[in-house]
Amino acid sequence: MLELSIIIVNWNSADYVLKCIQTIKEQTLDTDYEIIVVDNASFDGCRDRLSDLHPDVIFIQSQYNLGFARGNNLGAKYASGSVLLFLNPDTEVRNNAIDRLFRCIQSLPDSGALGGKLLNSDGSIQTSCVQPFPTILNQLLDAEIFRHWFPHSKLWGNRAIFENVNGPVEVEVISGACLMIKHEVFDIINAFSTDYFMYSEDLDLCFKTQKVGLRNYYCGEAVIIHHGGGSSRRSINKFSAVMMCESVSRFLRKWRGSSYANSYRCAMTMSATLRLTFLLLMSARYLDRRKRETFRNAITKWFAILRWSIGLEKWVKEYDRLDMPTSDIIGSAD
Repeated sequence: MLELSIIIVNWNSADYVLKCIQTIKEQTLDTDYEIIVVDNASFDGCRDRLSDLHPDVIFIQSQYNLGFARGNNLGAKYASGSVLLFLNPDTEVRNNAIDRLFRCIQSLPDSGALGGKLLNSDGSIQTSCVQPFPTILNQLLDAEIFRHWFPHSKLWGNRAIFENVNGPVEVEVISGACLMIKHEVFDIINAFSTDYFMYSEDLDLCFKTQKVGLRNYYCGEAVIIHHGGGSSRRSINKFSAVMMCESVSRFLRKWRGSSYANSYRCAMTMSATLRLTFLLLMSARYLDRRKRETFRNAITKWFAILRWSIGLEKWVKEYDRLDMPTSDIIGSAD
């Protein structure tokens, strides 16, 4: 077996994929690896460009948009590495991050998921690289103003990223944008759950690793730039906001029961109503076009969440399942 298989799922992000692979090759010097790219039915020319520039990459063409979980699970079926790294296409590797992560996971016999420090495009820390498991309380209070006032609160579960600690630190959840896991562990927990089309797959995977007695770790010495939204930049804010709430609701229903999930939906109804009232009142006070545009975007987002919470955004059910024969999913693999 190879030491490492790096799996990248592409959806209309060919430029990002090529840049990501370039930085992988420049920054990964000590690990024996392969790269697997799964195209989620974007047909954006990624295959031809990889064939010209990186012919060693294994390319898998799906005829359908499988979403995050199914796309990564498909790539894992072709992986021959003893360790898997799931990497978003809109990432760039810095300071030999993959080598550092691989050495780290090899030193941790009880490791579940492992992740590194994610930076935004401007070099600031992406606080979502480490997260807590969702609760009604931390979802209700998840607002920039509270994060600004209490950046190290246990509610956000990301204290580890602010601590100057050498070596891995145990955390609850590692972001799926850069998530390393041993192949045998991935098989034991039955891969990424397909209960979600997008969002919460990393929560679910990290929860499953803990359930089998393993621990999830953050390694701040491994640095990855995550531009964020590379493959969903064209998507409207409403879609992302509603899908995120739906995915959290499904996670809570699966692991905490229907009553807790229903309470979460009711809490989001209350939160959305209060936030919309505040936003509407505040937006009337600002004449600056740029600020008004910001308020309009926030109002659109929270109105969509309000509609979701009372069951009016029915389109989310279209992403419940994608049951089809494997022969129909896979177009080809190079």
